[in-house]
Amino acid sequence: MNEAARVLELLAERDHTLAVAESLTGGLVAAELTGVPGASRSFLGSVTAYATPLKERLLGVDGALLAERGAVDAEVALQMAAGVRALLGADWGIATTGVAGPDPQDGQPVGTVYVAVAGPGESGTGSGNVAALRLNGGRADIRTESVRSVLALLRARLDGEQPGNARAQDTEQNGGD
Repeated sequence: MNEAARVLELLAERDHTLAVAESLTGGLVAAELTGVPGASRSFLGSVTAYATPLKERLLGVDGALLAERGAVDAEVALQMAAGVRALLGADWGIATTGVAGPDPQDGQPVGTVYVAVAGPGESGTGSGNVAALRLNGGRADIRTESVRSVLALLRARLDGEQPGNARAQDTEQNGGD
């Protein structure tokens, strides 16, 4: 069973819903989820906030944070996840933000990615889970691995593998197999 199918199964078992906020993945997370038959039972929808101002305007990411650190940041990812959760009225929110290339962004090198999960009761500031990824490979590889990583982070939370408090982890992976 792929990661998306497992996540949707776990959500359905709990009668929980999911919303997605995407930047560098540009809708790929939503596409992966909606590729699973019966996804509509748990998946509510997504916001692709590719432009930085949309992260503030649509998802409620703090404008001062964006101005200070840019869009490629762990706290931005957490706020995106919490923001889409609140916006769409979901139990869970997940988010992706990062640099797929070909050029660096906001002072961050290509392959710098943050994926985040905000669950029930988590507001996004200092709560939830975020993973800091350092991915190798081309643009498509980085985007694909970002999708897999955010779904794996959510699955781990749903499986009870990680605590509900903020926790960052750094990983370096090759995109693609």
